[in-house]
Amino acid sequence: MAVSFSDLSSAAGLKKLDEYLLTRSYITGYQASKDDLTVYAAIAKPPSSDYVNVSRWFNHIDALLRISGVSGEGSGVTIEGSALVSDAIATPPATDTKAVAADDDDDDDDDDVDLFGEETEEEKKASEERAAAAKAAGKKKVVGKSSVVLDIKPWDDETDMKVLEEKVRSVQQEGLLWGASKLVPVGYGIKKLQIMITIVDDLVSVDSLIEDYLTAEPINEYVQSVDIVAFNKI
Repeated sequence: MAVSFSDLSSAAGLKKLDEYLLTRSYITGYQASKDDLTVYAAIAKPPSSDYVNVSRWFNHIDALLRISGVSGEGSGVTIEGSALVSDAIATPPATDTKAVAADDDDDDDDDDVDLFGEETEEEKKASEERAAAAKAAGKKKVVGKSSVVLDIKPWDDETDMKVLEEKVRSVQQEGLLWGASKLVPVGYGIKKLQIMITIVDDLVSVDSLIEDYLTAEPINEYVQSVDIVAFNKI
């Protein structure tokens, strides 16, 4: 289902987005998509830390774009007063060789262009740089990432859930990013913490994260058990 936001260049628009992201890691669904890119592109500059949830989300999407890009389709999002430029961010346009050839044909009558002249030093340097860039791109390693939803249950209804969440988020690993969370009632006055994480597959093992950190000392003073609710490749 498509979502809509007002002008994100305004404080009111950012406030609404901040409230929306309070319980979400992404604009729609459980993985980064073109909906995130649409909203990302509508924000002219990194948001102030006053907008805690927007700032967290913005930095995460910015990191994804630099590491592996975003390919999810999303459900659709509209932003009043902003152009939709997500496609341009998700997939930078490649040079259209046919269009270049057509342009060259159009310039045949231009006396300043020597189509059969020797390659200049600048042209030779540019050609070498393009070849080096293409070679580097071909060697770029694809980074596998996953979005995971965890259910973290306390020992009883007297467990301080705020402290429990602080202890959980205190676990830091390379390739681990904590996302949105919420408390879900399970009965008898007990609530569980449902929280999202994004991981780099080669760097983080969810099983190890649970066994060695979340259910080990000292966090097990608050946490009784941890279950994997959803596990999706990004």
